[in-house]
Amino acid sequence: TYFLRFSYTEEVSLSKTAVKEQVICSVDLGINTDAVCSIMCADGTILGRKFINFSSDKDQLYHVLGRIRRFQREHCSRQVQSRWGYAKRLNMELSRKIATEITKYAVEYQADVIVMEHLNFQNTTDKTSKRKKKSRSMRLHLWKAQTVQDIVENKAHRLGIHIARVCAWGTSRLAFDGSGKVLRGKDSTKTNNNYSLCEFQNGKIYHCDLNASYNIGARYFIREIRKSIPVTEWQCIAAKVPECMKRSTCTLSTLRNLCSALYEPSYNGTAIA
Repeated sequence: TYFLRFSYTEEVSLSKTAVKEQVICSVDLGINTDAVCSIMCADGTILGRKFINFSSDKDQLYHVLGRIRRFQREHCSRQVQSRWGYAKRLNMELSRKIATEITKYAVEYQADVIVMEHLNFQNTTDKTSKRKKKSRSMRLHLWKAQTVQDIVENKAHRLGIHIARVCAWGTSRLAFDGSGKVLRGKDSTKTNNNYSLCEFQNGKIYHCDLNASYNIGARYFIREIRKSIPVTEWQCIAAKVPECMKRSTCTLSTLRNLCSALYEPSYNGTAIA
């Protein structure tokens, strides 16, 4: 069978919607759940949520990894290159499926921006580039988060959707309601050592990746709002909402408090542009 590939260039005009009218799709990429998407407005209103998880594809991939592990114990590791190539192709196909579902969900709600975390894996050492023996380390090694982001960026730009990235620190660690750090795994007595769930300081049990997607979208809007307001006016607003000054600790509650400060009657400055 023969295939032909043609490269071409096309010009697409991206969305020019104002920040206060934007609808975004905030995405949190994970290992247990492939992706969690949340549709959010500028005032912090959540319009939709979606959990993307290809469990059958991951089960097939982990089954292939198990066969590779058994084969390496019985034979030389040099004879397993073709099996590793098959596992890599399965993982790449899984990345394409995840990216396609994210883009479809953003188009369904007519989102103007897809917001994701800024993940940088360039500073990894040589030890992390080797094949891991433990199953959890191998799952982390096969995590194609950067590949999914690149595919989503190409698909979104063809559809006129912007791509934005925010600081990834603390998005899963901080509760979206502003109650502080969450408890996960062994630290929590209510989640039964389930890392997909987290416990808030007030005892509330919530999905950890869904909580992170709220914080990701909130940090994008806080950044864009800050750009549209003069420095002197922003200092007055920051005095009322001091938690918005440090971007790595902003949550969904910070965005809602910021919007309340912007639209309160005593504020005479510039609202969200």
